[in-house]
Amino acid sequence: MNHRARSLQDLGGIRQVLSDAARDKALREAQAKEKAAREKRERELFAATVGPVSPLRIAIRAALATPRPHPVPRQRERDDAMVLHEAISDEFDVESLLDTDDALSYRRPGIGPEVVRKLRRGAWSIQAQIDLHGLRRDEAREHLAAFIREAEKRGLRCVRVIHGKGHGSPGKQGVLKAKVKSWLVQKNQVLAFTQARGQDGGHGALIVLLRPS
Repeated sequence: MNHRARSLQDLGGIRQVLSDAARDKALREAQAKEKAAREKRERELFAATVGPVSPLRIAIRAALATPRPHPVPRQRERDDAMVLHEAISDEFDVESLLDTDDALSYRRPGIGPEVVRKLRRGAWSIQAQIDLHGLRRDEAREHLAAFIREAEKRGLRCVRVIHGKGHGSPGKQGVLKAKVKSWLVQKNQVLAFTQARGQDGGHGALIVLLRPS
């Protein structure tokens, strides 16, 4: 009898569990139905309030190629501005600035005469040179300005400028020689210059001392 009673109790417990599970399932289904019905009512209310809704048409846009801006030559503009800033004139009167010595040398204000004497003796070694002999005046002026700029960039101190002795000029006068002195005086990089020694070109060249970079 005891064994049978226990079996009946176990069976009753199983039935209770199944009953609880069925009740929970029915509750969940009822809640789901209620949620679905509520969402349906909300949709119907929205449709009744707003009216018919049509989807927006997707506009077809043509892909236009945007032209890239032309590159601006900034470096060339800076170079051109530098050339204009450093332009040298043919009308500059240099005679009053030259020392009245045999070489008609030049020294910038603040530079003592001993600097010219040392320059003439070869105290500074010649680091570069430019030969303007045979060039036309405009070509010589442009070549000299570019040469001085490059020498400054390289940190050179002493250079030689060959202008020729003027033997081929009308009246045997060194026109380019006088112009070169005028151009050099107008360059801020030039501290002093003097006629070259015989072995360095003599009357046909100038030894130029440049400002330290």
